[in-house]
Amino acid sequence: MENEFAQDPVCNMQVKISDTPDKTEHDGKMYYFCSSECKKTFLGEPSKYL
Repeated sequence: MENEFAQDPVCNMQVKISDTPDKTEHDGKMYYFCSSECKKTFLGEPSKYL
């Protein structure tokens, strides 16, 4: 998992899963973010980014 990446659903940046503290689960799926600001934006209106 140390070399796995995910796409931030807000800004579309590639995020190294093992490095980011900014993550959340929504509808049973884990989402990873480049920053706490992107996470906050996502949590404000998740359906806009799915």
